[in-house]
Formats: sequence, C-alpha cells, structure tokens
Amino acid sequence: MELFSSIAPEIWLAGGLALYMAWAIGANDVANAMGTSVGSGALTIRGAILVAAVFEFSGAFLAGGHVTDTVRKGMLDMDLVTQESLLYGMLASLTSAATLLLGATRLGLPVSTTHSIVGAIVGFGAVAIGPEAVNWGKVGEIVLSWLTSPLLSGVMAFVIFQITRSLVLGRENPLEQVRKVGPFFFFYVFFIIGLVTLFKGLKNLNLHLDLPEAIGGSMLLGLVGALVGAIFLRRVKPVEEDEDHRFSQVERVFVVLQILTACAVAFAHGSNDVANAIGPLAAIATAVQGAGEVAQKAPVQPWMLAVGGLGIVLGLATWGYRVMETVGKKITELTPSRGFAAELAAATTIVLASRLGIPVSTTHTLVGAVLGVGLARGIGALDLRVVGTIVASWIATLPISAALAVFFFYFFKGLLG
Repeated sequence: MELFSSIAPEIWLAGGLALYMAWAIGANDVANAMGTSVGSGALTIRGAILVAAVFEFSGAFLAGGHVTDTVRKGMLDMDLVTQESLLYGMLASLTSAATLLLGATRLGLPVSTTHSIVGAIVGFGAVAIGPEAVNWGKVGEIVLSWLTSPLLSGVMAFVIFQITRSLVLGRENPLEQVRKVGPFFFFYVFFIIGLVTLFKGLKNLNLHLDLPEAIGGSMLLGLVGALVGAIFLRRVKPVEEDEDHRFSQVERVFVVLQILTACAVAFAHGSNDVANAIGPLAAIATAVQGAGEVAQKAPVQPWMLAVGGLGIVLGLATWGYRVMETVGKKITELTPSRGFAAELAAATTIVLASRLGIPVSTTHTLVGAVLGVGLARGIGALDLRVVGTIVASWIATLPISAALAVFFFYFFKGLLG
C-alpha cells in the first residue's frame, strides 16, 4: 500500500488517460490495420482480434522502447516549455486525442492516431506557450503526408495486384501458375517482413544495423520463406476441375501470405504507436518525479508499456469491428489476393518511407493501398462517397484535436491548479 500511496496523483491521472488513449488506438488504428484481412475473408473478426492482440501487445511491450520523446515528433521547442505547461498540456493531449479517436471510431472512420496526438500538442502549445513554440515545419510535413502516404501505397498496391493478376489470376491454370511463382511471392513477403521489423518494429531497441546488414538478414529470411512456400505449395493438390474451385484453392495461398504480412505490420505498429499513449505519460512522470525538470527525452517504465499494450488490445476487442468493416468492406470488395496486395503494399511503403525519412501514417498507407487495389478493377469498384468521408476526416483530425486540447488544457489547469 505504501508503494501506491507514494505515487503522485498526477501520475495516477496520467496513467488512466494513457490507458484511455491506448484503448482508442486499439479501436481505431489497429482495427484498420487488420481490416483488409477481415474484409477479404482471410480472418474472422475474432481471429483478427486474437492475431492482432498477440502481435500488437508483443510489439508494444517487447519493442516499445525504453526512452521516448517528451513531446511527440519534436513538435514544440522544449526551451520554451515549463513544467506547468507540460503537465497540463500532456493531460490535455491524451484526453483530446483519445476523444477524437473515440468519435471517429463510433462513425467507423479510420484516422491517424499520430496526427491526433500531434494536433493536440500543437493546439495546447500554440495557446498555452505561444505560436513561436510550435515547429510549423513539422506540421507542414504531416499535412504533406496526407498526400504522400495514400499515393505511395496506392501505386504500390496497384502494381502488386496487376503483377499477381498477370502471373497467376489471369492465366488459364492459376493453380499450376501459383505453384511455379508462389515461392517468389513467399520470398518477397518474408523479405519485407524482415525489413519492416528491423526498420520499424525493432528501431526502439537500438540494434543499429546498417542498410546492407538489414537487407542481408532479410534476404536470408526471404530464402527461408521461399523454402517454406515451396513445401506448402507442393501440398496444395487440385481436386476438381471447375473454375470456381481452382480459384478458391489459389486464394487460400494468398490467405496465408496476407496473414503473415498483417502480423508483421501489427508488430511494427504496436512497437511504434504505443508511444502516442505512453509518451505523454512518461513526460508527466519525469516532470513530476524530477522536481520540475523538463527534458527532451523521458524514460519509459515497463509498467507504462504494459498499460499501452493492454489498452490497445482492449480497444481492438471492444470497438475494433467498426473500423474493420469500413476498411475491409465499404471502400471496395476485397478477396484474399486483393487483400494480400494491399497489405504487402502498405508494408513495403512503410519500409521505404522509414529509410527515406518520409513521414507516413499507417492508417493513410493502408487505406491508400485498398484504394489502389480497387482502382486496379476500375473507378467503379470504389465507393467514392465513403472515400470522400474518410479523406474529410483526415483533414479534420488536426484542427479538431487542437481545439479539444485547448479546452482540456484550461480544464485541467482549473482542476489541478
């Protein structure tokens, strides 16, 4: 009891709000990451929840990092930030970002959790400290990512699906073709899994692998994948000659590939986006326990990672189905081969963006990939009304979260001050 009584009330409050934020991340961001697997029929909603729970929690707890930025993405000039403004601002940021995500999830809209927390930080920073404290160049990069994220992944998904259709689906005997070229698909999937895990999923562990080392390790993993794929494909035997059955057997191959890629994206997402929930918590704990010290970096305790991982899993399990339905079913019709193309394109885009330093959102990347797959079948395959609503929600994320943060900043200042 003495241990708990010694914890400052501000840290208790921040811990509860971090759990709330992590729950909102799980309900919105994780759900859209698994939406293609559910929409294509590769996984049931229950199966997607179980798979994502394992890999998201593992990514958050095992590779979530022991140090985090005090303010996400370097959005504020820390020399101008006081302990008081940091405390109330981080509490306001958690509350406003989570509330925005809650509203978006209720409407089934996939929005960026990173952009919601960044918008909140910009809002309280501009009002409580001053516009000069905000790194407006970073804000511009985020606005630019609204275009770059879906465009890069959309083009990639279009190309991957066209290659799949050309090599397998459009051939006279697709099952025989997938046996021939399948190992190359498995090689590339395992290769990308290696890169996305090293560049995105394990970057917080400071492994410091250079590019040739990372590519070499990933190629070895790809060769293992090709061997596994060849053994797996040899077991797929044609049992009927009718066209529908032959295609269903081919699609089962893409089910396996899609689930593998989704697991890698979930692990990488958990390791990175858990910081949106526990970063403000770590900043508050450091400021309170450090006798007013405001630092650029804040240490992350294991219990904070556990809070973030648990909240993400709870959010996915309770409200995740809402966003899964939008991404997986409402934008365009998905099959396992189309879902595979979308998931693999998103993972490839994340790898390229990480190495090139291009700011991308996991949410925008996945939605863009689904759009690319839909466009491969023509503009009529897309529900443009749903697409327009999603894009509008992306644009509204920053200003709404900023406005909410201003309100909650003064709320907490009045409550605790």
